[in-house]
Amino acid sequence: MIDTHRMLPQSWRGWAVLAAGAAVLAALPFFATSYYVGLATTAMIAAMLALAVHLLVGATGLVTLGHGAFYGLAAYVVYLVSPEGTALPMWQTLPAAMAVAGLAALAVGSLSLRTRGFFFLMVTLAFGQMLFFVFHDTKLGGGTDGAYLTKPLIAAFGLELSPASFPRARRAWPAYYVALVQLAATYLILALLLRSMLGRVLEGIKVNEQRMRAMGFNTYRYKLAAFTIGGILAGAAGHMWSLHTGFVNPELVAWQKSAEPLLIILLGGIGSLTGAVVGAFALYGLGEVAQLVTERKLLVEGLVILGVVVLLRNGLTGIRLLRLRRGAASAPEEPPSEARAHG
Repeated sequence: MIDTHRMLPQSWRGWAVLAAGAAVLAALPFFATSYYVGLATTAMIAAMLALAVHLLVGATGLVTLGHGAFYGLAAYVVYLVSPEGTALPMWQTLPAAMAVAGLAALAVGSLSLRTRGFFFLMVTLAFGQMLFFVFHDTKLGGGTDGAYLTKPLIAAFGLELSPASFPRARRAWPAYYVALVQLAATYLILALLLRSMLGRVLEGIKVNEQRMRAMGFNTYRYKLAAFTIGGILAGAAGHMWSLHTGFVNPELVAWQKSAEPLLIILLGGIGSLTGAVVGAFALYGLGEVAQLVTERKLLVEGLVILGVVVLLRNGLTGIRLLRLRRGAASAPEEPPSEARAHG
């Protein structure tokens, strides 16, 4: 059983570690090359999608292969609503992308959640593949070749921030910091959500859905709410992809994009929100190292991920938990207070 409260930092030290990690990411562009700034941006976008999927997998026990479709759909929305050669401000494109992704998730979830287990997995995969073929086999969105789009402007209160206004070596900075802010916002939203009544009910559904029904909860509605919220957050990640790359293609809605966050969650640790973030950076960092070591990049990645899954039950974030448990086990047991008083 996975307690949703364990998915969140339980003390000020845990939040301090998260704050330190955010500070390191905030300082990264000042000492890293533009290539690694772009790579870190891609990892943060992957972490956003993994967090969205984690709401279903970690908190509710619903394994889905469809949220990559909402991610890609949101990126296509930015392309479709933007006039050719013209960039719209983020305050217009982001709500549009999230709204369309959320409505699509609501429609898909209302049907797929009538099934369970393996059937639920296959139904979400089927809906995702249907959307893939819409963009792959039609001219909508450029067909199989995809299409370039003008990146959304970072504009507010009459001020505009465009990558073109930065020196060439720093043009990746605006998208990087927007991704960092969105990642932090996604994490905090889910942290608050899991501490709310909705999070507690989702935990109960994961442990014993029949008991939650007997207690009077409409579990279908709660699962649909989680599915839709996950779709909205996946849409925010897909919008960030369009801002980062300025390109969309059918691969964004392929089933592989839905499988990637599941892999990230397994690698980082299914028992914590932090695991989704750690897993994303670990996966992309592993890919870079493997590419330097050998031409068989995927083989190295597969072996390392397999080793982590087999040896570390709670993923990479479980290493710290394992140390804490060993320390608690080796600590001498203190006598009861009454025994000490009379001893």
